[in-house]
Amino acid sequence: MEQAFWLQHWREGRIGFHQSKVLPLLQKHWPALALEPGSRVFVPLAGKTLDMAWLAQQGHRILAVELSPLAVQQFFAEHGWTPKTWSSRYGTHYGTSQIEVICGDAFGLDAQVLADCVAVYDRAALVALPPSMRQTYVHELMARLPSGCRGLLVTLEYPQHEMQGPPFSVPQAEVLERYALHWDVQPLQRRDILAHEPGFAARGLTQMATAVYRLQRH
Repeated sequence: MEQAFWLQHWREGRIGFHQSKVLPLLQKHWPALALEPGSRVFVPLAGKTLDMAWLAQQGHRILAVELSPLAVQQFFAEHGWTPKTWSSRYGTHYGTSQIEVICGDAFGLDAQVLADCVAVYDRAALVALPPSMRQTYVHELMARLPSGCRGLLVTLEYPQHEMQGPPFSVPQAEVLERYALHWDVQPLQRRDILAHEPGFAARGLTQMATAVYRLQRH
């Protein structure tokens, strides 16, 4: 989607995609990655997700990127944190001792800034992008993460013709195909969720599932 689309949603407070609790699937599957304390975790298209704070509570250092200044500022304000700020070629950085959020274009990040990220957590990035941008996201941005990087990918699956994204449906076949060049992908869990998502049912969906994958960079 165009940057203006997301910036407008944040300005107007149309952020139904934001969840008011930590994702249970993250809490369930993250420990299996067995990361060392202090490991740096990359969180793309982060919004103001509470998942970042949870990951920090597990002893990780977070490097996130988010386009909207409002999202970044609200994240820190809602936790009562006053971050330091500085600028670089990547954008404006907001940082505490454990969480650094770059307010800027995710596709402008390079291998240098991502070099010490040993893990990645994608809950809402891939599904936020239309097919043409998913190609760029996986083959360019994700490919800049270092070898050995591991992480979790969370997607949605539904009949795409029944609803216009975002969020978009990203079926397992697409995940396996797009990531095959640089990543080993292991499906971990798939769960039907439409009964718990009345808002999506009201938009006309007849089925909806969430899927979780373990990623390992070649």
